[in-house]
Amino acid sequence: MNAKSLGLVVAVLWVAVLGSAAAVVHMKHRQRTLFVELERLANERDRLNIEWGRLQLEQSTWSAHGFVEQVATRQLHMTMPQANEVKIVQQ
Repeated sequence: MNAKSLGLVVAVLWVAVLGSAAAVVHMKHRQRTLFVELERLANERDRLNIEWGRLQLEQSTWSAHGFVEQVATRQLHMTMPQANEVKIVQQ
């Protein structure tokens, strides 16, 4: 191998090393960006799960009252008292 060929090989290797180093830096930055996005999405998922649980609790609360009222009316033959039948007792 002559000096010219050896110089060309060294130059190509040097460019390849610089190119791979730049690719590593770029991919590391991309990895961090994607990780931050993943964490943001996980936090959003957790927030939405909490909100969903609260909505389910609220819905069950509303439906429980209606169910109790329905059972009281149909099975126990209970009715709501008229306003003049209501007595307020204070101590």
